[in-house]
Amino acid sequence: MPVRSDGRSNDELRQVTITRHFLKYAEGSALIEVGNTSVLCAASVEEGVPFWKKGGPRGWITAEYSLLPRSTHNRITREAVRGKLSGRTYEIQRLIGRSLRAVVDLEALGERTIWLDCDVLQADGGTRTAAITGAFVALADALEYLYREGKVEKYPLNDFIAAISVGQIEKEIFLDLCFEEDSKADVDMNIVMTGKGELVEVQGTAEKKPFSREELNKFLDLGAVGIKTLISRQRESLGEVAARIGSFDKKLLLATHNEGKVVELKKMLSSLPLEIYSLRDFPQLPVVEETGSTFKENAVLKAETISRLTGEAVLADDSGLEVECLGGKPGVRSARFAGEGATDEENNTLLLKLMENVPLSERKARFVCVMALAAPGKKTKTVEGSCKGLLATSPRGNRGFGYDPLFIYEEEGKTFGEMDLETKSRISHRGKAMQKIRDLLSQY
Repeated sequence: MPVRSDGRSNDELRQVTITRHFLKYAEGSALIEVGNTSVLCAASVEEGVPFWKKGGPRGWITAEYSLLPRSTHNRITREAVRGKLSGRTYEIQRLIGRSLRAVVDLEALGERTIWLDCDVLQADGGTRTAAITGAFVALADALEYLYREGKVEKYPLNDFIAAISVGQIEKEIFLDLCFEEDSKADVDMNIVMTGKGELVEVQGTAEKKPFSREELNKFLDLGAVGIKTLISRQRESLGEVAARIGSFDKKLLLATHNEGKVVELKKMLSSLPLEIYSLRDFPQLPVVEETGSTFKENAVLKAETISRLTGEAVLADDSGLEVECLGGKPGVRSARFAGEGATDEENNTLLLKLMENVPLSERKARFVCVMALAAPGKKTKTVEGSCKGLLATSPRGNRGFGYDPLFIYEEEGKTFGEMDLETKSRISHRGKAMQKIRDLLSQY
């Protein structure tokens, strides 16, 4: 099995850095660095459109691309000196323009042209895909300039767009090829995709041997993973401007792997027009360590970290049980009360052991839930819900999860483990917090 020279895993991108506002005079600019590849992208606004588009209400997006003479291992002659563009340069320019036009409302842009100049400062594979990804950031800022100056009535960007390379070497599929990998790949493919996951362009070539439909699907799936990460970098770079670009407007990512919690939250949110996902749909994401000392700190930490990594609107909660006679324990350690990776049964067993001789009247407890809603370019919002009750002396009921079989809600005379989901959702700590978060989601 081939080993990558830089030690990356098959599905790992090179280090990506996007430096916004890199140039002083351009309406939008960005320097994008992907590993050792560096591309400077500038967006320039020009009133008017090409002669063949005059008379219509639509604007135009076009691109120029060039390799600087010492961007490669050996000096190359400037194409301006040669007097004509190479076929490769012409093809890449058209690709960049096509890709960016796919996510721009050209009617909202009006009769003006935005030129995107993409100059490769250093080339180590993936220059065209880096150019598309970086040019999008420059374009977003140029459109923000037009919107801020009142030259367009609405912000013309409909979605994000980014591009990545994938390839096959000795039957192994790799993401984001450097030059060394690209030069020996059996299959080389460039993928351009929007934030909604729609394909704009797929350039796939069997350099040495044909590839199957099954392999094509694997290339596309791996490319989608990389592009999702690149879009999160674009969002992070653009800050508040990213909030104008609505590809995540009807998506909500629940920052949990807990299937019981996912079922409850989806049920509570079922009346809202949302596409709801959970961390089970993003297996490549790292686990966010809950290092906060309060429920709020942990909820915000999870929501903001996952939102930054995915570029999605994220709802995270941190909830737990506070027992009065135990000084508020297990509290923020509720899920790992019996140790890291503890099961619900192990946590319940430890809790019952600690309270063996405590009479029912002194077994007061409350569930607490803090929810945090984070989205790129927006201030994180938090809400809290709580529910008081008593702890049973042994588990009752097999519904719910966590400490539900031990928590008695006195007005119902039942534990959460004995309640149907509809009743529990109405009175529980999570249900109360969710009622508050629904209003925030409507505003978002």
